[in-house]
Amino acid sequence: MTTHPAPAADDPRPAGPWRDPAQDPHVRVADLMARMTLEEKTAQLYGVWVGADTGGDGVAPHQNEMCDPVDLKALSAHGLGQLTRPFGTAPVDPAVGALALARAQQQLTAAGRFGIPAVAHEECLAGFTAWGATAYPVPLAWGATFDPELITEMAHRIGRDLRSVGIHQGLAPVLDVARDLRWGRVEETIGEDPYLVSTIGTAYVRGLRSAGLVATLKHFVGYSASTGARNLAPVRVGARELGDVMLPPFEMALHEGGADSVMHSYTEIDGLPVAADPALLTELLRDTWQFTGTVVADYFAVGFLETLHRVAADRADSARLALTAGVDVELPTVRAYGDTLVEAVRDGRIPERLVDRALHRVLLQKCRLGLLDPDWSPLPPALPAGCGADTGPEDVRGGIDLDPPGNRALARRIAEQSVVLLANPAGALPIAPGARRIAVVGPRAHDPLAMLGCYSFPSHVGAHHPDIPLGLDIPTVLDALRDRLPGAALEFAPGCTVDGADTAGFADAVRAAAGAELCLAVLGDRAGLFGRGTSGEGCDAPDLRLPGVQGDLLDALLATGTPVVLVLLTGRPYALGRWHGRCAAAVQAFFPGEEGGPALAAVLTGDVDPSGRLPVSIPREPGGQPWTYLQPPLGLANGVSSLDPTPLHPFGHGLSYTRFEWTPGPDPLPRLATDAGTDVQLTVRNSGERAGIETVQLYLHDPVARTTRPDARLIGYARVPLGPGESRRVRFRFHADLASCTGPDGRRTVEPGEIQLRLAASSADVRHTVRLELTGPERELDHRRRMSCPVAVERPLNRHT
Repeated sequence: MTTHPAPAADDPRPAGPWRDPAQDPHVRVADLMARMTLEEKTAQLYGVWVGADTGGDGVAPHQNEMCDPVDLKALSAHGLGQLTRPFGTAPVDPAVGALALARAQQQLTAAGRFGIPAVAHEECLAGFTAWGATAYPVPLAWGATFDPELITEMAHRIGRDLRSVGIHQGLAPVLDVARDLRWGRVEETIGEDPYLVSTIGTAYVRGLRSAGLVATLKHFVGYSASTGARNLAPVRVGARELGDVMLPPFEMALHEGGADSVMHSYTEIDGLPVAADPALLTELLRDTWQFTGTVVADYFAVGFLETLHRVAADRADSARLALTAGVDVELPTVRAYGDTLVEAVRDGRIPERLVDRALHRVLLQKCRLGLLDPDWSPLPPALPAGCGADTGPEDVRGGIDLDPPGNRALARRIAEQSVVLLANPAGALPIAPGARRIAVVGPRAHDPLAMLGCYSFPSHVGAHHPDIPLGLDIPTVLDALRDRLPGAALEFAPGCTVDGADTAGFADAVRAAAGAELCLAVLGDRAGLFGRGTSGEGCDAPDLRLPGVQGDLLDALLATGTPVVLVLLTGRPYALGRWHGRCAAAVQAFFPGEEGGPALAAVLTGDVDPSGRLPVSIPREPGGQPWTYLQPPLGLANGVSSLDPTPLHPFGHGLSYTRFEWTPGPDPLPRLATDAGTDVQLTVRNSGERAGIETVQLYLHDPVARTTRPDARLIGYARVPLGPGESRRVRFRFHADLASCTGPDGRRTVEPGEIQLRLAASSADVRHTVRLELTGPERELDHRRRMSCPVAVERPLNRHT
C-alpha cells in the first residue's frame, strides 16, 4: 500500500501523490491537475511583473501600453506561474531583493489552496541582470573566444548566483545567428556562423543547468533575419536557410545541452507569427524534436498577436492562437491568459485540453525544480538561515556579494581571450616598453559604460536611475593603461561624443595626438534600448559607418602623422576599409564587460597575447548589407555586379604577437562512406619567442550539391595554447553527418560525392585541403544526427621536436 507524506499540523494543503517526491513526476502532476479548478489551472500559465513601469522609457517593446495594473494579492488566491524580474526591474541591493522575493513567495504560497511557489525568472544574457552583479562580456565576445569550456564556466557562475538569491529560470542564451550586421541585437548573438553559435550556446546551457537553473533558448526562430535589419520586422527566409542556418543552434542546445525551456520569437515568418505557428512550436519542437520543457512567450508577444500582427480579434483570440500553437506561459505579465482565458474556456471558444496541455508542462517543470515538495523553503541559500518574520531589509543589506573576486577574474579571462588583433602592419603593438608620451583619445576611452552591452544592468536598467551608483567597479581603458604604464604620460581627450555631430572637441584630440609618440583612438558604440543607443535592442543602423563623427575624428588623428592604433569597443562590426593600411594597428573588442578595460590594456601592452577570432566578418564598405560569409557562389564577388561584398577581415580572422607553423598530418583515405567518419589532423608549432594561442578552424566545401551551398562553412575548431618552440598535434573526428544539408524536398540528407575539408586560420585563410569522396547511398538524417565535430589537442611535444 502506497503512503504519501502527511501534511504538517499547520499545513492546509491536501496530502496526495502530488506532494510525494518519491513518486514519478508525471504521476504527481496528474494528481495535482485533477484537483485544480480552471482558475487555478490558468493561474499557472502566466507571470506577474511587480513594479514594471507603465510610464517613461521601458525595457521591453511597447511596455507602457501593454502593462495592465495587477493586484498580486488578489491574483495569488489562485496561485501564480511566474514572478518576472524581481531583481532586474529596478536597482535593489541583492540581499534586500532576495529577502523581498522570499517574502513574496511566502505570501504566494500562503494564499493559494495548494501553496505552489512561482518560478522566478531573470535575464542573464551577459551576467545576472541585477544591481551589483558581475557584468560579463556580451555573447558576441563569447563567440570571439572560440572557447566553449570557458563559457560553460561563466554560465555556471551566473547560474549559481541566480539560484543563490531564489531565481529558478534564466532567459538565455540567445541562439539567433547574425544575418544582417546592421541589426541592433547583433551584440546579443554569438556570431554569424551556426556551428559557432551552436557549440558556444550549448556550452552556456550546460553551465546554467549545472547550477540548477532552467535555461531558456531564445529567440525561436528566425528573429535575426528581419527585413532591413529592423527590430521585430517581418522575416522572409526560405526553408533551407531556416533548416541549415537558423534551427541547428536550437537543435544542438536541446539535444546536447538539455535545455529546459524555449522562448518563441516576436517575428513573423512568411506572414505567420511564430507565436501562432503550431508547425514550429508543436510539430517541429514537440513532435519531431521530442522537446518536453516549457515554451514561454517573449515579453507581451501573446498580446502582440492582437495589437501588432493583427491576426487575433481580441485578447481571448490571441490566447487561443498562442495556446493552440504551443505557447505554455504568457510573459512578462498577465493579459490574455487570466480571466479572459477562463471566460473563453467556459463559453467554449477555447478547449480546456489546451490549458491542460500547457499546465502539465509547467507543473512538470516546477516538480523537477522541487517547488511541489513538502520541504521546499522560500529562503534562498544566500540569506542567513535565521531570517524570520522580524528580519527587515536593513538587517540583511550588503550581505550578498554578486561580484566576488572569482567572478571578476573569470570576466577578465573571457575579455582577454575575446580581444581580436585585426591588423598590426607597422608592429605598433604591443606598445613599446619605453613609450613615454601616449595620447588616449576618443569617446569610448574613459567611460565605464563603453564596456557594457544593452542587457547589462547599468545599461539596461541603471540608465533609468541616473542618481543610483553603477554598483560595480568598471575601470576604463584610460584607467587601465595608467595602471599598466605608470612611467608614461597619458593625455586624454574625448574628441567627440559617440553619435553626436559636434566636432568642437577635435582640436584638443588632434593636439594631444600631434604631441605624442603614439595615439590610441578608442572609438565605438553606446549600448542602449529602443533608439537610446547606437547598439542594442531596437538600435538598428542604416549602414555600417562608425556612429556620429567618429570616422572624421579618426581621419583627423591620422593626419597628424603620429602612429594611430584604432581600438574599437562595439556591439557590431563596422566598415573599416576607409582606414585600411593607414592605422598602425587595429584592435576589436565586443563590449568586453566590467574587466574589459584591464583586458584591453593587457593586450595593448603585450602582457597578454591576443587570441580572439572574429565571430563576424569586418566589412570593407559600409553598404552592401545584408552579408555574412555563408555565401553560395552567386553571393560572392563576381563580374556581374559592381558591388564587391568581400569583407576586409573575414570570419575567424585574428592575429597574434607570435608566429605559428602548421604541418598537415597524413591525409585520410580518399573514400568515406556516407555513414562513416575519419580523422583529420595537423601539428601546430609556435615558432615565435612568446607564448600564444592559435585557433585551428575546419571548414567544409561541397563542390557540387542538389541545392546551392555556402562556399565554406565552419564544422570544427580548436584553441591550441603553445609556449615558445612548443608543438601540439590536433585531431578532428569528422563524420559524414556534418556534410548534411536540407535538400529540395525539405529532407536533411548526406549526398554521395566529393567534399573538401579545409584546415584554416580563418574562413579565407586556408592552410591545407583534404579531399574526400563520400560513397554509398544517400542518407536521410534527423535531429539525432551527429551535430558536433570532436577535437583532441594532444599534450605539448618537446620544444626541440
